[in-house]
Amino acid sequence: MSTRVLRTLGGGLSLRVTPRAAIVVALLAIAVFFVGAVSMTTGDYPLSVGEVIQTLFGFGDRSTEFIVTTLRLPRLLTALLVGGALAVSGAILQSLSGNPLGSPDFIGFTEGAAAGALLTIIVVHGGMLQVSFGALVGGVTTAALIALLAFKRGVHAFRLILVGIGVNAMLIAFNSYLITRAAQQDGLAAQAWLVGGLNGRGWEHVVPVAIAIAVLLPPGFVYGRRLSLLEMGDDSAKGLGVPVERSRLVLLGVSVGLCSIATAAAGPIAFLALAAPQLAKRLTRSSGPGLAASALMGMLLLVTSDLITQQLFAGLPVGLVTGAIGGLYLAWLLVSRRGVSRPAR
Repeated sequence: MSTRVLRTLGGGLSLRVTPRAAIVVALLAIAVFFVGAVSMTTGDYPLSVGEVIQTLFGFGDRSTEFIVTTLRLPRLLTALLVGGALAVSGAILQSLSGNPLGSPDFIGFTEGAAAGALLTIIVVHGGMLQVSFGALVGGVTTAALIALLAFKRGVHAFRLILVGIGVNAMLIAFNSYLITRAAQQDGLAAQAWLVGGLNGRGWEHVVPVAIAIAVLLPPGFVYGRRLSLLEMGDDSAKGLGVPVERSRLVLLGVSVGLCSIATAAAGPIAFLALAAPQLAKRLTRSSGPGLAASALMGMLLLVTSDLITQQLFAGLPVGLVTGAIGGLYLAWLLVSRRGVSRPAR
């Protein structure tokens, strides 16, 4: 398929775009907007689109304003931000590792964030904001440990995955130990957080995620243009002028930051970082990771899963729905790739 290059007037920035990828991104954006509008208008207190718009512009009554701006809008924005952050994090990791299973769910980043949150819940008995901060610290610390253990004349993808899988297994055991040794009330709270959900999410969750994404996404998209070159191998990328180690470390930092802040806001949403990038890549048929399409796919999957949860399984965490969908996707992925091997880089 033909590729077009879009440049700014001064020529300082350029972007390669394929017509199919552009169409897919546009359709995904429309789908996200549609599902978001449905989630804002349906529920125990149905509203029309007009009522929602009036309320957003400050012309709604007190009850409608409470439902829209206090209950539904923060939940929707949290779902959009968390879904996009997890999807971009997964897309970067899968590209860096050259493996569709290279996801924060398997390499230990998510479990590291969960360990930080569980320690805050069980040991410190912290509130919601403290739990979120603990998850962020846990994710970043785990990523630094994995990178340090995998470092040998640079951080290479194959060692990163192997070390990450090992650390992930140890963290799963550690988190299970924390829950079994906790008091009953703390253990129940910890177990509920581990499922991942959007219930009770407010503006105090939206603002930190929005700020983190605003800081992390620009370098992620700038350096993300080098992912296709990094997938060719270190020697080829260096030959094309790519600073391999710096690019890999920056992208790894962006991936870890996005995963950690998303997990801090909504808990460990299972399989979203794994499935969204692969589904987006299959739709766009792009050779690269397609960060924009991945972000929109992540938003669509999480908002749709949350809408299904609210309409059919009221009160249940959205992580159960994404876990079920992701489990089916993982089984299909393993079956479809059976007998297919790729050389480690």
